Amino acid sequence: MKILFLPAVTIAALCLGSLHATEPAPPAAMSGEELAQKMNAASEGGARIRTQMEVRLTEGNRRVMQLQIKSRRTKTAVDLAYRIFWPNDRRDEVVILHQDAGSAPRGSIVIPHQPVRALEPAQMNEALFDSDLSYQDAVENVYAWKKQAIVGSESVRGTACQILESKPDSSSDSIYARVRSWIDPVRLVPLRLEKYSSSGELVRRIDITRLSRNENRTIPATIVVHGPRKNAVTEFNGAQIDQDVTFSDADFTAANALH
Repeated sequence: MKILFLPAVTIAALCLGSLHATEPAPPAAMSGEELAQKMNAASEGGARIRTQMEVRLTEGNRRVMQLQIKSRRTKTAVDLAYRIFWPNDRRDEVVILHQDAGSAPRGSIVIPHQPVRALEPAQMNEALFDSDLSYQDAVENVYAWKKQAIVGSESVRGTACQILESKPDSSSDSIYARVRSWIDPVRLVPLRLEKYSSSGELVRRIDITRLSRNENRTIPATIVVHGPRKNAVTEFNGAQIDQDVTFSDADFTAANALH
């Protein structure tokens, strides 16, 4: 199924209009495990996404990229391939990421006319295409972790949210010690995520500031990422999404990175 979004400057109007439709009744109270299971199930499937990534620096500079993302999420694994379409001097650079449930993530970087470079688990905290999003943030599914608890509730931009705290089963699963998600339990989407180190420091905050909706689900349209850098912020704006796409293992290999 194809969902087209308007250009970034009009996404706000699109999303506000789409969210005025009648919403389902609020669900019964759920435990942390039940909410995580619903979030995990809602994320399953394959999709091909076109998005604009903009990195804004406080000194006024900005970098813009047009990306294609191939995504496949199942109960047991996550596969992603991020490909640069623009700017032309970085066209067809690809980052491939994979994580099996209960295992550390891994990946590879594919740059035209260069040897493929492996990404080891120790490199998962490095930046994806010089953005404020790390490789770990892109690939990990915190709702598949076994330790889940509701730790409070709070309104985010007028929406009542449950605060779900997720903890990895072991230190090898993630670079983070815990993740808190502000989840709209009606539409089953997070509106904010905060990721903390083992020392309790807030490392990264991710805000979903715009949503879009089709007949099947509500999906993020604009995502804003604040990371360890104090002088930068990264924004992703959706342009086009093909949902329910079927991918094979071969689609997430260096040999088929550009297919």
